Amino acid sequence: MLKIQDYRPQPFIDFTRAENVQAYEAAIKKVRAELVGKHYPLVIDGERVDTAEKLESINPCDTSEVVGTTAKATTQDAERALQGAWKAFETWKTWDMDARARILLKASAILKRRHLEACALMSIEVGKSYAEADVEVAEAIDFLEYYARSAMKYAGFGSHETTWFEGEENGLMSLPLGVGVSISPWNFPCAIFVGMLAAPIVVGNCVIAKPAEDSGLIAGFIADIMYEAGLPAGVLQFLPAVGADVGEYLTTHARTRFITFTGSRAVGLHINEVAAKVQSGQKWIKKVVLELGGKDGMIVDETADLDVAITAAVQGAFGFNGQKCSAMSRLIVVDAVYDDVVSGFVERAGKLKMGTGEENANVTAVVNQMSFDKIKGYLEIAPQEGKVLLGGEAPGECNGQQGYYVQATIVGDVKRDARLAQEEIFGPVISVIRARDWQDALDIANSTEYGLTGGVCSRDRARLEQARQEFEVGNLYFNRKITGAIVGVQPFGGYNMSGTDSKAGGPDYLAYFMQLKTVTERW
Repeated sequence: MLKIQDYRPQPFIDFTRAENVQAYEAAIKKVRAELVGKHYPLVIDGERVDTAEKLESINPCDTSEVVGTTAKATTQDAERALQGAWKAFETWKTWDMDARARILLKASAILKRRHLEACALMSIEVGKSYAEADVEVAEAIDFLEYYARSAMKYAGFGSHETTWFEGEENGLMSLPLGVGVSISPWNFPCAIFVGMLAAPIVVGNCVIAKPAEDSGLIAGFIADIMYEAGLPAGVLQFLPAVGADVGEYLTTHARTRFITFTGSRAVGLHINEVAAKVQSGQKWIKKVVLELGGKDGMIVDETADLDVAITAAVQGAFGFNGQKCSAMSRLIVVDAVYDDVVSGFVERAGKLKMGTGEENANVTAVVNQMSFDKIKGYLEIAPQEGKVLLGGEAPGECNGQQGYYVQATIVGDVKRDARLAQEEIFGPVISVIRARDWQDALDIANSTEYGLTGGVCSRDRARLEQARQEFEVGNLYFNRKITGAIVGVQPFGGYNMSGTDSKAGGPDYLAYFMQLKTVTERW
């Protein structure tokens, strides 16, 4: 039997080594020759199904390039997928837990072999730098390995401890729920796509996976790996589609048992609302697992190592252009060191290179026109809400190439209640907020409706312990960047308006996709 103690996170690639950079560049050439321009159809009950309409994936760093296409599912396709998944569930739920886990481990082995191809495809399709793509594929591998091992504790009758009682056998069983829908985002189109389908599948459920429209190719690439690993027909239905159509149809359907969603607060709250309404013929209360947005802050006090703090701020703010729900979008600095921290932050961020993911630039293009326009709107109000210290423009091109390019932007002296300090921008726009002292800084950090990630840079033990209890976030980091949670090491998820605090990559995540049954036999 697999043991969770055997799990070890996938190591990251060292891109300071020339041979690793060369290997990545070779992978980009291979992907451009073999995957760019590819078309992925739907996969329903193990059959590849094409559609008249297609979804195009556009290279955000060069908007003249169509990276590839997927089929575009209709509600009729969604109905077929749902019915087929329930049919597959009747057999899949009877498999032994370790047999299902082996499929995840096989998928992990395949993905390890194709690691750099997956990375290179994301550099082209969504503009990830080498390191950002590498850590994401590593996370996807970790999800497969960790969930395969975590599933073992739910195997069999009596896998949960119950209290002894004379004359009876009592046991508590974990059973799969049935068929669910996974709606995954474009910003982690490999890792989150993998994690949100692998967890329910390994414990016996069937999943209809609807990837984000902007990242269909990497989703298709991963789905093919899952099929190659041996998933029976119908267990994973691959259904690229427009969320407002097919996503709405599936989340409101009477036969949908559970929903996993990662994305915006607005869409997540809508899913939560419509999923709570019982439809005609529905015989259960749907389970909803949500990971939503953040307005994540990092505090720097006067006792901090300022070089550590500045490094953490740059890494947390501008990794993948701030397009992470965990990204640092507020830098909260006590007055005593405000000027020193801000000057160092601006100087360090000013050295970041803008360009394409394929060039391994620090700041690449944001994902699509909608994001570009939204961020531009915030840049327009930035001079009214603070002092623009760096950037402040969205040129829409870089080195003569059209793309969704936005400059790394730092806005100083932003008020705690300003729009820049309260609303999720999801781009490389950072608000720096001056706090009177430590307590004021902590109050500012807790002044938003979100509660995902946060950080404190301080050498005052009492303050760190206070933050441990009072900083209202699901993932809190001391004296380091506030992004980059590792599966099994830092279980990830927030509360308040940041989600259901389901803790992906944590010891209890699989329980969200199971139901408990107590069985008693009197001897």
